[in-house]
Amino acid sequence: MSPVVPNPSVPSTDPPVRVVCVVFHPGDELATFARTLTTASAHPVDLVIVDNGTDQSVSRAVADEFGARLLVTGANLGYGGAVNAGAAACASPWLLVANSDLEWEPGSLDVLVAAASVDARTGSAGPALLNPDGTVYPSARALPSLTQGAGHALFVRVWPGNPWTRRYRAEQEAAGQQRAAGWLSGACLLVRREAFEAVGGFDDAYFMFFEDVDLGERLGRAGWTNLYVPQARVTHVGGTSWRARPARMISAHHASAARYVGRRYPRWYQWPVRKAAALGLRLRERSELRAAS
Repeated sequence: MSPVVPNPSVPSTDPPVRVVCVVFHPGDELATFARTLTTASAHPVDLVIVDNGTDQSVSRAVADEFGARLLVTGANLGYGGAVNAGAAACASPWLLVANSDLEWEPGSLDVLVAAASVDARTGSAGPALLNPDGTVYPSARALPSLTQGAGHALFVRVWPGNPWTRRYRAEQEAAGQQRAAGWLSGACLLVRREAFEAVGGFDDAYFMFFEDVDLGERLGRAGWTNLYVPQARVTHVGGTSWRARPARMISAHHASAARYVGRRYPRWYQWPVRKAAALGLRLRERSELRAAS
């Protein structure tokens, strides 16, 4: 599929794209996010900073400098819950969900919106997420099967080249072409508001992690396409909000993984599957907590 390039000289008649950026005690990266966002589109955006933390000094200063709206949740709602709060009463056809540790390439948001607008059944679109060294992070993947997901989860740390991980990342962005994916990373995700509302938004029972996998699966089941758009490029620094608190995030990741398995295999006769997965995740969580400490 050929890349879709917007014409910035054509004014947009739609309400500005709602950009929801969730933060928790952010640092300097939030100002970088907001500054580079001003170059990502030729049109105004509606930036909403949703602060899950207890100190809003940084987020308030950035909101004031860049004309954003600040939403203080009053409690840590987690990622999906905070996005849902920031998306409330959105009038734009498009909702952009983003981490604060992103740096936008000029025009990247316009390219993403233009590509997603071609097909009315595109429910979400994701850009190429670049690591700080310029390599491409695998942000557009197939939905994990139980065997593949378990093999990847158990062996990726000690055997990175295992066959389950290779298959899990088989649809990585190396091809450099627009294509459908099972799910797209929630670190930077454009969602059609109609589709987002139709499936009920993010499941806020996922505190962090797997809320994007769950959303991608529900969009797909409802007949929407998750579109990977590598012509739009964004650099993701990664982990700035929780790098100093890895233990809590390790536990949150494994709790979300267990919830995802339980939701995907809910029938009574699948109880052994749920129990085996829960046991494996507990063992892996303990191992990672020991390593982190």
